[in-house]
Amino acid sequence: MQNFNDITGLVGVASAAAAFLLLLPGIAQLSRQRLSLLLGAVFVLMLIPFGTLSFAAYVRGATGDLSITTLALLWCALLRPWCVAIKCNDYNASLILIALAAIVLYPMALGIGAYDPYRLGYGNPQFVVALLLFALAAWFWNHLLVALCIAFATFAWAVGWYESNNIWDYLIDPFVSVYALAAVMTHAAKSSQQHKSHTA
Repeated sequence: MQNFNDITGLVGVASAAAAFLLLLPGIAQLSRQRLSLLLGAVFVLMLIPFGTLSFAAYVRGATGDLSITTLALLWCALLRPWCVAIKCNDYNASLILIALAAIVLYPMALGIGAYDPYRLGYGNPQFVVALLLFALAAWFWNHLLVALCIAFATFAWAVGWYESNNIWDYLIDPFVSVYALAAVMTHAAKSSQQHKSHTA
């Protein structure tokens, strides 16, 4: 019998596969009905067992579990064609925060510098309180996606949803970090080009 960790792990991989389709050329021209059928078909196919394991299980075995933040962003992307509940600036703020956290966390966790912020994730009470205060501030400033990602990640960590007992693994992962860094750099490059074209 699968536990909750296995279910969310497999659903996360299947969601990522479905969300990847949204990046393909021509997808935006599909009707909502056809897009729903296509995304749903890919999602289900990823979860159907072939032999002893599903495609999602094989991928999960190589990648590990996606963070709660990644799951939230994936479902925002999947639901975007049908609703616009998440504002663009809210989504961009989430990517910027993820990129900043990745720049600080991963190099220092790999030994660059004398301090390892990853150790804070093992239940440091001041760090947990700071996260919750940051979530409240984000909610107050109407960055709902940021607030919800932090709140859900903290809750999942508190109940031991994943095998990891480090809250950082609930907040970010290498995949969303790379995506956030690429998105932020691409946006910065486009903004720089637009600024140059206006001043030329």
